[in-house]
Amino acid sequence: MNMPITSAQADLPSDREVRVQRSFKAPRNLVYEAYTKPQLMKRWLLGPPGWTMTVCEMDVRPGGEYRWRWRSEAEGQEFGFFGEFREVEPLSRMVHTQHYDPGDVGGPMASDEPAIITVELVEQDGFTTVTTTMLFPSKEARDGAVASGMTDGMELSYQLLDQQLAESA
Repeated sequence: MNMPITSAQADLPSDREVRVQRSFKAPRNLVYEAYTKPQLMKRWLLGPPGWTMTVCEMDVRPGGEYRWRWRSEAEGQEFGFFGEFREVEPLSRMVHTQHYDPGDVGGPMASDEPAIITVELVEQDGFTTVTTTMLFPSKEARDGAVASGMTDGMELSYQLLDQQLAESA
């Protein structure tokens, strides 16, 4: 039996990839819903305190599009991501493109080519482990994303997801 991963664990499988793993004490169907229902996602996918998700539009099916946007309540700055779902295997796997919309936050992650994001969910012994693999168009784009504090922001969001899943149980 594998031990649950209780805080985000990141590694760099190649010079263009970031892989982040995290386990949640919840059945896979609840975790999948949290990743695919905008009203749930807006409650946990927030990153650092003081940010709100002002736009969360998702058509979760192959060929369906999404748009996410966040706003800093203190500074009023905004940024977002948008793209298209390429694969959706309910409860187990989603693959989507991800274009960065720097808004007025800016940053080095902007590229004409999207990143390819793969999210896989595996349930075992009452825990669901989510593995998110981000394939960036270049090493520079990957390094810019890592330098932004992305994985720390992911863990802060995952802590909110822990709370949300505990309330749903």
